[in-house]
Amino acid sequence: MGGLRKLTASFVVSGPCGVAVRDRLKHLTPEDEMVLRAVGAHQGALASRDLKTRCVDGLEHGAQTWAARKRELTALSSSRIAGAITKATHDQWALARRCQAAHIQNLATGIKTLRHRLSLPVGEKGTKRVAGGYRSKNEWFRKSRRLAALEARHAAAVADWQAGRVRVVRGGKRLLNTRHHLTEARLTEDEWRERWEAERWFLAADGESGKRFGNETIRVTPDGEVSIKLPVPLAHLANARHGRYILTARIGFAHRGAEWADRIEANRAVAYRIHLDTGRGRWYLTASWQRPVIQTIPLETARARGMIGVDTNADHFAAYRLDRHGNPVGEPHRFGYDLSGSAGHRDAQIRHALTRLINWAVRVGVAAIGIEDLDFTAETTREKHGGRKRFRQLISGIPTGKLKARLVSMAAEQGLSIVAVDPAYTSRWGAQHWQKPLVTPRREMSRHDAAGIAIGRRALGHPVRRRTAPPPHDRSDRAGHRTAQAGPGVRGREGTRPTATDRPPGGPPPSGKRTRATSASNTVRDAPSTHRWVQDSLMHTG
Repeated sequence: MGGLRKLTASFVVSGPCGVAVRDRLKHLTPEDEMVLRAVGAHQGALASRDLKTRCVDGLEHGAQTWAARKRELTALSSSRIAGAITKATHDQWALARRCQAAHIQNLATGIKTLRHRLSLPVGEKGTKRVAGGYRSKNEWFRKSRRLAALEARHAAAVADWQAGRVRVVRGGKRLLNTRHHLTEARLTEDEWRERWEAERWFLAADGESGKRFGNETIRVTPDGEVSIKLPVPLAHLANARHGRYILTARIGFAHRGAEWADRIEANRAVAYRIHLDTGRGRWYLTASWQRPVIQTIPLETARARGMIGVDTNADHFAAYRLDRHGNPVGEPHRFGYDLSGSAGHRDAQIRHALTRLINWAVRVGVAAIGIEDLDFTAETTREKHGGRKRFRQLISGIPTGKLKARLVSMAAEQGLSIVAVDPAYTSRWGAQHWQKPLVTPRREMSRHDAAGIAIGRRALGHPVRRRTAPPPHDRSDRAGHRTAQAGPGVRGREGTRPTATDRPPGGPPPSGKRTRATSASNTVRDAPSTHRWVQDSLMHTG
């Protein structure tokens, strides 16, 4: 056991702090679409120019440069639009810096692994924790060249980081590279151009508490009327007073509509974003707002009504319900999903699987769901598993980040908490201690189902093993490994075995008087007691 790493403590994941809902802008007239395109293109050009200026400033950015950029944008739009553009620019630059730091760390990890493996003799075997040497001299030579390439990339990335240089593509780097592969993407140049321009538009406005309906730039009334404050150069397109344009479409949020209506009627801040789905030819409006962070319940409260342990896999969730003592209840449940195809299809599959999981948790009456605190950033590097491409693809296919965010937000709406546990050894110990004992002629137990039990027990604060070995009776009579657990309503698992009679051998009867049989036959034996030492193969009272 000395080689096992120390497990981190389980914790209740914090709830979501924001809400976003979307609805389609239907029945737009050609004039409405013309105005939306003009406003989006104008403000998108301003956003691109501002992002370029912010990237040039680099680490020299300060309050004065920010104010100067905002004053310049205000003359070409409005004060509120300028504030929204500069805020989006700073958020995008900060995100690029975080991605740059993660890229540097990933390169450093790969360089460390390569140096270690190159220092070992060719053909030396590795362990489950540390990779061994390379299989041939040819592979050793190719990896030495790759080490030089990674070191050069690392040096360039560190230089950019120290100088404050970031590389950002408004519209997305992937869509930009698609321009060179239109045949594979099944797009024409005009279709790509339309998608590219739509992604670079800027039709968004931050909310303001105290203002009418929570937003002055993009205003939505309780009856669903949408109006836009036009920038100064496009004020001639207004069809209402104060330079506003009112769309013919009406909005009615089916999801969280009551919560949204309560906010705008109280003039609380609501941010809006209008965007065009070029593939479908549809316009959408997204409303978002912040709300107080949901207070997480104490860990002991989350454990009070049992737990559902969930093992995350590349194509399904393996879930098992456990009572508060850590005993498996019922049958294993599997919620499958297919992560092939487009991003929208993958997202829908994850959402559908999580919906079924949460609905089942609500039906059985648990208060929390236990899940592994997964992070595969160190496991997906090609330097550690270069010869195991299918394994790297399997690990990369598990939706760790998106799963965690979506599960927390969806579970919070049903009053469920999420308990994150250390993922170490859950699959191995689950298969060792739970897979075989739970197999019956009518129940099939996979390694993933057993891992779900291990995750649930760890979330409940119980060890993964079913029981510890009993203490020895004396030096000559040793007790073996005990696999059965005491059932509810009987003596504790370390208690003594009940006697076979109602009174100890040789002791007085309950009446206090001794009697002697009058017949010459054998002494009448006491009737067998109804007490029995009962053991169940699985139940455990804690």
